[in-house]
Amino acid sequence: MIVDTHTHLYLPEFDEDREAMMNRAKSAGIERFYLPGINSEVIPAMMAMETAFPVECRLMMGLHPCYVNERMEEELALVEEWLSKRSFAAVGEIGLDFYWDRQFEARQVQAFDRQMDLAKAYKLPIVIHTRNAMQETINQVKAKQDGRLTGIFHCFSGSYESAREIIKLGFFLGIGGVVTYKNAGLESVLKQVPLAHLVLETDAPYLTPVPFRGKRNESAYLAYIIDKLAGIYAVPASEIIRVTTINAEKIFGS
Repeated sequence: MIVDTHTHLYLPEFDEDREAMMNRAKSAGIERFYLPGINSEVIPAMMAMETAFPVECRLMMGLHPCYVNERMEEELALVEEWLSKRSFAAVGEIGLDFYWDRQFEARQVQAFDRQMDLAKAYKLPIVIHTRNAMQETINQVKAKQDGRLTGIFHCFSGSYESAREIIKLGFFLGIGGVVTYKNAGLESVLKQVPLAHLVLETDAPYLTPVPFRGKRNESAYLAYIIDKLAGIYAVPASEIIRVTTINAEKIFGS
């Protein structure tokens, strides 16, 4: 079984061919898809995806840092309400993003903190988004880590030093299309990181791997990420699949 640990298949980019897209993914061997929440607006589409593909799709619940704004309290109240009334695979995606601006930096920190507390309360892993804020994110997790936090640093593209800190905190690295980008520098980092600390993801429809970079991403393209990792680790693709699936099951359960 191949697991896509992070994919936004409920977004409008897939409205025209969602069933065909899912069939392509299944033909590529992908049997499980973890869908992160970003804000309250996408919840109906997430639920519809789960209804349409109940065996394959697992939902997360969380407030993405890019959607932290004046409505933070209302959004976090909805996150907590949903967590209290049904099961989810994880709290996510949550974290810090200082790429566009830092207007709501303090609120992002608060939202991240509170959602980590929710994950502890509900005994759930967390899926972390970080952009232009890697060390700040690591530091915040470190301050909260009491042995009860686990999960994934989604779309990892940081340094070996960052990877080492993340692994020491008990987290896994989510590896997607960026690993296929020639100038990303991720390949040299991963050569120093054991495969035992990685999981697979696409972040579809974003971060499409080579050779489709610039086009819409989809879960079937995990095949290109697997092939790239097989080259980096000098093992068969089947070994990449075996280890990363075991890792995903460690995080999310069966």
